[in-house]
Amino acid sequence: MDAGEQALDTGITGYVCVPGTRSARTGFAAPTVNINNALRALIFGLTLAFIGVIAYSMRDTSAKEGGNAPQFNLTTDEGHHITPNSFGGKVLVLNFWATWCAPCIQEIPSLDQFQKEFAKDGVVVVAVSVDKNPQRYRSFLQHVHVSFDTARDPDANLSAEYGTFQYPETYIIKDGRVVRKLANAENWLSDDMKQYVESLL
Repeated sequence: MDAGEQALDTGITGYVCVPGTRSARTGFAAPTVNINNALRALIFGLTLAFIGVIAYSMRDTSAKEGGNAPQFNLTTDEGHHITPNSFGGKVLVLNFWATWCAPCIQEIPSLDQFQKEFAKDGVVVVAVSVDKNPQRYRSFLQHVHVSFDTARDPDANLSAEYGTFQYPETYIIKDGRVVRKLANAENWLSDDMKQYVESLL
């Protein structure tokens, strides 16, 4: 019996090699220790990434007065291509509405007349409906003829991008910036509104 065998027979009992532990006799680390450290680092990294994704998704991208208008590329029912910086005019009036919204319907006549009066000055009104029913939307516009451009966004993606979740809501945009946000139905023919828009031209 050699010295190692004698040690086993003369007092060293219950000694086993467990993966992932350090042997008191040899001093060698099992490779599982490195694997565990790598897993901890991976989990930590994934946790940070997840937190970053959540924080990014919760960022406030809504349109604010004085700030840049959220970007979009919209084709209206009339076939016009509209962006906050390119809409064929000087001032863009971006209105969010729906056929089932009573205040929205109430402001349409004044908004329509407003467009007629200011079209020659470079004011462009675009009314974006969040109606999900295309038949109801088209039927409404066939009965209520308007002079401004219209479009339908059934998933309300554009209005959500602007932070609009109640209707009507309107953004007046000039040079790619939101200069005014109107969170209620307006009388677009009021002296205050006309004077304000004229100041932008």
